[in-house]
Amino acid sequence: MITVDAIPYPYQFDSRRTALVVIDMQRDFVEEGGFGSVLGNDVRPLTIIVPTVAKLLALAREQNMLVVHTRESHLPDLSDCPPAKLKRGNPTLGIGDEGPMGRILVRGEPGNQILPLLAPQDGELVIDKPGKGAFYATDLHAQLQARSITHLLFAGVTTEVCVQTSMREANDRGYECLIVEDACASYFPVFHQATLAMLTAQGGIVGWQAPLSTLQTAFKETAGETAS
Repeated sequence: MITVDAIPYPYQFDSRRTALVVIDMQRDFVEEGGFGSVLGNDVRPLTIIVPTVAKLLALAREQNMLVVHTRESHLPDLSDCPPAKLKRGNPTLGIGDEGPMGRILVRGEPGNQILPLLAPQDGELVIDKPGKGAFYATDLHAQLQARSITHLLFAGVTTEVCVQTSMREANDRGYECLIVEDACASYFPVFHQATLAMLTAQGGIVGWQAPLSTLQTAFKETAGETAS
């Protein structure tokens, strides 16, 4: 077992039964000219975490952990996108419209692709989700159950929307969850901090939080104990 010095108390997991879930690190949200910036957001708080997410991915791969990538995306005919979602926010450019990176949040379009630095490798799961949560209208739960996964590490964007929603969905399904706090981000830093506080309040009502460095230390300490 690996023990992480987490908030609100130590988080223990078996890497063989743990998956890293990287939420929506796609061009439409993270890059200038994507859907996020079209909505008027400053994407720089999201781009800052990309190197950290890359290091987290490398750590998970070194430990032979299951890696899951998600993309918020819709079918080309938008049949899986509720009218309320299409209209929400009254954007200048909406879901399905032609943007600087192709049709916004449509599967197969350039903007819907995961950033090249964080691209999935062979054997890793890619979940296309029509909602904010990774479990809604997807087979993620079945895929995790088939692999006997019990614990999930979360990273990605945005902290208060798709990451939080996915972590809460996972908690309701019985998974023990930790959010890697510096591998997640929001367009609004105050929302990021508030979400971390909400997830870990009341003794970890949804789960745990820890930075990447603490996770790295936990793996090193476990490796040292095994070697000795």
